[in-house]
Parts: sequence; structure tokens; C-alpha cells
Amino acid sequence: MSKVSVFDMNGKQVAETELSDAIFGIEPNEAVMHAMVVNYLANQRQGTQSTLTRTEVRGGGRKPWRQKGTGHARQGSIRAPQWVHGGVAIGPKPRDYRYSLNKKVKRLAMKSALSVKLQDSNLLVLDSIKMEEFKTKTIVQMLKALNVEGKALIVMPEVDKKVIKSASNIPGVKTTLVNTLNVYDILNYDKFIVVTDAVKKIEEVYA
Repeated sequence: MSKVSVFDMNGKQVAETELSDAIFGIEPNEAVMHAMVVNYLANQRQGTQSTLTRTEVRGGGRKPWRQKGTGHARQGSIRAPQWVHGGVAIGPKPRDYRYSLNKKVKRLAMKSALSVKLQDSNLLVLDSIKMEEFKTKTIVQMLKALNVEGKALIVMPEVDKKVIKSASNIPGVKTTLVNTLNVYDILNYDKFIVVTDAVKKIEEVYA
């Protein structure tokens, strides 16, 4: 079990907590994390790109000139792919880029990403994040007190609209929940800030 300090919103250490080595202390598997990131990015693709073929381009219904005797190469339509404004021969059409990885790979990738954050000292545990009003300044002051620079991912145990809305105005800061946590976000953000209740939920889910 790894011991880490627990801070409050003012940046003061208020306690210590133990993190499960089975989740936060494994040997990171880079290949699995890479596969998970590629999978995440592929699943985000809309796949709506579409080009017009020669049958879909407007016009070109009449043969541009007779077959023989003109000195030109024979042509059947001014919308064939070799013509300017013609259709695209082998262009993209709408498709689904989604694919899935098995559960064991997903779990290993998540544990590897969490372990990387702890090993690199980029994991911060907070006792709680409580706000009485919607105020971005409060989150900014909290991050400053914790000496957080660059991009930060704040993991909450449950939805708190005041925290989510207040943090959404800060460039490079994102809030997420345990059930929507993903490997891409963990690796993409410099600091991983997690509330103690969220740590318990993570350990319950991935135990």
C-alpha cells in the first residue's frame, strides 16, 4: 500500500491515505495504454466525411462529343473522375470507426495509467471540494494553493454542478466522474486531482 498525503482546498495537508498497489502500484504496460488511447480516439471519430461519385455529381448526362472523328479521346461524360468538377473515383464515404477492446485490456490500461500518475508524483488527493456558489476564482485559488500548473483533471465522486461549471471556464482544466474516467484523459492531463471518495470508488470498481 502506498501512502499519499491528503490536502484540503487551501493546499494544507490534513491527513494521509493508503492507495491500493493493485491499482495504483503496478508496472505500467505502455503497449496496452497506447492501444486504449488509439481506441478512444477512433471511437470519437464521427465518420461523416463523404465525397460525390460520378453518378452523384450534377450534370454530365450527355456525351460531350461523338465517339469518333474529332481527334479527341473518347469521352462518355464530363463528370467522369478525370474531368475538372468530375466525381471522385475512390473517395471516403460515411463509416463507423468504432471498435472495442476486451475488459481485461481496459482494466490493465486504466491501472497502468493511474500507476504512471502516482509514480510521476502527478497524483493529488483532496479531502473534498465544496463550493457554496458558482465561482471560477475559487477553483483557480485551489489550483494555485496546490501548486498545480498546466493541464489538470479533477475527478469527482458524483455530479457537483457548482464545481463543474466553475472549472469549465479555466483553460486546460477538466472535471470528470469515476464512471466516465478514461485512459486518454488521465494521460493527457498533467495533474490528476482526485477526491478521497472518488479514490474509494475507483478502488471498488477496479479491485
